[in-house]
Amino acid sequence: MANKQSAIKRLRSSKRKQERNRVHFGKARTAVKKARRLMDAGHLEEAREAVQVAASALDKAAQKGVIHKNNAARRKSRLMQRLDQMERAA
Repeated sequence: MANKQSAIKRLRSSKRKQERNRVHFGKARTAVKKARRLMDAGHLEEAREAVQVAASALDKAAQKGVIHKNNAARRKSRLMQRLDQMERAA
């Protein structure tokens, strides 16, 4: 446990930031999982919409600083590639 007053304050503030970041990170993860699940099931129209929602959630998380912008870009790129492969196969 922290002994210094500044360290105690840092623990409190980092806990607040962690709770705030979890909201955006969780939404992004959920949206990506939903998009992947729909792609695996073969639902093309729903998957297309879900990928857009996931891309938006990833952008929002990157904008808030929860994940790095390159991390968000990489995840979006992989989703888009997978959707493109699915559309070509159909």
